[in-house]
Amino acid sequence: MSAGINASQWPSHVIVCEVGPRDGLQNEKTMFSVEQKVELIERSVEAGAKIIEIGSFVHPKAVPQMADTDAVAKKIKQIPGVEYRALVLNLKGLERAEAAGLKKAKLTASASRAHSLANINKTPEEVVRGFSDCANFAAAHGMELSGAISTAFGCPFEGRVPLEQVLSVIACFREIGVKELSLSDTTGMANPRQVYDYCQKVKAEFPDITWVLHFHNTRGMGLANVIAGMMAGMDRFDACFAGLGGCPFAPGATGNIATEDLIHMLHEMGVSTGYDLDKVLAIGRSVREIIGHETSSFILKAGKCSDLVKGKE
Repeated sequence: MSAGINASQWPSHVIVCEVGPRDGLQNEKTMFSVEQKVELIERSVEAGAKIIEIGSFVHPKAVPQMADTDAVAKKIKQIPGVEYRALVLNLKGLERAEAAGLKKAKLTASASRAHSLANINKTPEEVVRGFSDCANFAAAHGMELSGAISTAFGCPFEGRVPLEQVLSVIACFREIGVKELSLSDTTGMANPRQVYDYCQKVKAEFPDITWVLHFHNTRGMGLANVIAGMMAGMDRFDACFAGLGGCPFAPGATGNIATEDLIHMLHEMGVSTGYDLDKVLAIGRSVREIIGHETSSFILKAGKCSDLVKGKE
C-alpha cells in the first residue's frame, strides 16, 4: 500500500447503495409487512438513495422474510433516476422480477470453491456459466444484470480466498455479459490491506467493469475497508440502514456497515453522497423501534460529531 494519499486522490463523490430492504431484513426474526417495507424503500429514496435493493426473489422456505418481494416491487412508487434492483438466484427468480416491474436484477456466486461446493455442489465457475439463460432472458426483456461475488475475501471453509480464484469468477461473469460486479465480504473476514490489493488488481485487469464493494462489520473493519477501497479508486459501496444484516447461509456473517455510519464518515471527510444524513438517521431509528433491539450502528448510539459541537454552544 502507498505511504500516503493526497487530498486530491479521495473521490469527491461516492455512491452509497442501500441494501437494507434485502440484506438487512433477511436475517431479522421480526417479519416486516409489505407496507413497512414499501415505506422504508420510499423513505430511503427520499433521503437520497439512487440505488436500492428492494428484496430478493428466492424460495420463501429458504428466506421467509423475502416471500413478499413480488408485492413490494409492485407497490413501491418508482422514481425516475433511481435504480431499483433485486437479488435473484436463477431464471425463475429473474422472471418473477421482470413480472413485478423491475428492470435490474443481481445474480450471486461465491468466489470460494469450498463454500460453493458445500452449498450447491457446483464450482463458482459452473454457477456463473449456468446464468447464461438469465443473461439471454434479460437481453430479450430489456433488463440489466449485475453480479455479486460473495466470500470474495474470505470463507469459513477455506480461510482467505486467493485473488486468482476471484479473478476466475469475474472472468466468467464477463463471459455472459455482466459488466457490473460487487466484491462482497460476506463473512466479515476482509482486512484493509487485502481490500486495497484486490481492488487495485481487479480494476487493472477488468477496467470496463463497474465495481461495487459490499462489507460486513462483523469484526469491526467495515469502514476501514471502505477507506482502503477508496484509496484503490473504488467509489460505490453497499450499506444497510441501522447496520442490520447478515447472510442466513454464512456462519457468523452479522451486520452490514450501517448506512448512517458510512454517510457520516464520508461527509466528515468532505466526500459528498447526495444523502440527507438526518433523514437516514430517522430511518435507522424507525427500523430499530420495529425490531425491538439495538443494532451495530455507531451513529444511532453516539450521534453525529456535529451534535457534540452544538451541545457546547
